[in-house]
Amino acid sequence: MAERDNIEKRVSSSGKITYRARIELKGYNRLSATFASKTKAKLWKQQTEAAMREGRYFKTIESRKHTVGDLVDRYIRDVLPTKVKSYNKQKAQLHWWKAQLGHRLLSDLTPALIGELRDVLASQSTYRGTKRSPATVVRYLAALSHALSTALKEWGWLEDSPMRKVTKPKEPRGRVRHLTNEERDALLEECKKSSSFCLYPVVILGLSTGMRQMEIMNLKWTHVDLEKGMALLRNSATDMFSPSSRLKSSCHVAFRHP
Repeated sequence: MAERDNIEKRVSSSGKITYRARIELKGYNRLSATFASKTKAKLWKQQTEAAMREGRYFKTIESRKHTVGDLVDRYIRDVLPTKVKSYNKQKAQLHWWKAQLGHRLLSDLTPALIGELRDVLASQSTYRGTKRSPATVVRYLAALSHALSTALKEWGWLEDSPMRKVTKPKEPRGRVRHLTNEERDALLEECKKSSSFCLYPVVILGLSTGMRQMEIMNLKWTHVDLEKGMALLRNSATDMFSPSSRLKSSCHVAFRHP
């Protein structure tokens, strides 16, 4: 079979060097994979070509055609834009996985390997200098898990997800705590002193309605009816929220229409 293949050296904007191996053999779809070293790229190319020539390579094994980097790139491009609220956080989480595993073929992604990196996540410090909480580690695992599930169910890149056998850290049980009257008054007093003109009305609205931060920040004047004391929430678990007459009065004072 005639062949045409090469190994391409790539340098990222951060200076990281990787090697992309490409194989083109007659009768097979073009294959490519990225590796951290040229030696690994050559070895993969040689082994894969040999399997093709000897009839040991099956085109149905998609996990040997794609790397974790391919998975992350396609997921961020095609799936993540539909998750507007969590886009930035999940993108950062997926880029972390790509930095650790981007050169690995999906077929080489094992529960043991993911478990090792789970422990690395738990041991690392955040930009605040504190250890990542179990809840944060779970979010990182969830981001990768959903990408793998998508590759399994929709793209046909996997026959099974290795995440199924990875143990997730136990999150501490949460607790519900309400501000005392004194704490609420002290909070509002400090908000009034803030250089941010919108902090006080935002906190008032949050305390009065239970709206989430992003729900408040995404509100537009077309969604607010000050006369009826109502706010229409878009893309929320609550379609409509009717503030009390006391809130209505507060809104008239706190919010100024542009």
